Amino acid sequence: MFNLVTLKRNDHKLTFEDLVVAKATYEKGTKDEIEEFIYQLLDVNDDGVLGRSDLESVVIAMLEIIFSMKISERGSNSHQDIVDVLLNAATFSKNGEGSSNKSMSFEDFRSWCTLIPSARKFLGGLLTPPDPGRPGCQVPRLLCSENVHSSMLLLRKEYAWHIGGALSPHELEEWKLLYHSAMNGLSFNTFLGSISNDEGSTVLIIKDKEGHIYGGYASQPWERHGDFYGDMKSFLFQLYPKLAIYRPTGANSNLQWQISVQRASQMALVLVDVLITLVFSSRQALIRGIRSPIPHLATLVFPRPAKYIQK
Repeated sequence: MFNLVTLKRNDHKLTFEDLVVAKATYEKGTKDEIEEFIYQLLDVNDDGVLGRSDLESVVIAMLEIIFSMKISERGSNSHQDIVDVLLNAATFSKNGEGSSNKSMSFEDFRSWCTLIPSARKFLGGLLTPPDPGRPGCQVPRLLCSENVHSSMLLLRKEYAWHIGGALSPHELEEWKLLYHSAMNGLSFNTFLGSISNDEGSTVLIIKDKEGHIYGGYASQPWERHGDFYGDMKSFLFQLYPKLAIYRPTGANSNLQWQISVQRASQMALVLVDVLITLVFSSRQALIRGIRSPIPHLATLVFPRPAKYIQK
């Protein structure tokens, strides 16, 4: 940061003009100027190349600040898997001169920021005073009953931070567990009853038989409709093996849909462009997700902001 603000003069001096120019660019510049500044800031080794090791150093520092955790050497800490899923979302497509290792181009960086908006918010607020409510630092408080052990939940606080990057600040206070297939069973009626008791937005989290974790955010309450409904605030996300947010493209209005077909003894939920579809019948429970193989239903978690569950 110091070298970047002082324009790499290497004179070990920070002038008032340096500070004014940096703050003006970082806080009041255009989107391109701000992201170019952040992109250069991530070059920890200051060699003009943004490699995987640079990004890893930044990710570790970011997580240590947000979650007050200490991430030691690779492989020796349980938090390393969070570092890995953040790095797995990155693309390194830029060919290096005299090296076989590819680096992250500016467009690669912008794509990474789009997939992980929480990281972009955090990196965009480094010159603001430290505060738990600072953009990119807010982590929802996860609420569940006392008989639910944290090991049963798919929604880790780091995952909640990632999902929250696409939400407004007032939606990042408290999230309540509404339904869990291991505790509530695989009854679709129970599932619907759990998420329909209170109006509000919901988050669906699914783990398939191959260990991949993904889901979606529904901005509107789940209600039976004859056609699609909802708004463009809904989105899909991926949590493992990489982090990503997938917003609606706007190509159509297929955002939310809940339908009951009594004669076929089936009920279905569809969220965002029909990329996540849940179909339940009397003899089967199938989920077709972001990925092509049909996964196995493992766990469903529906947290929602506290303001939506107050009586």
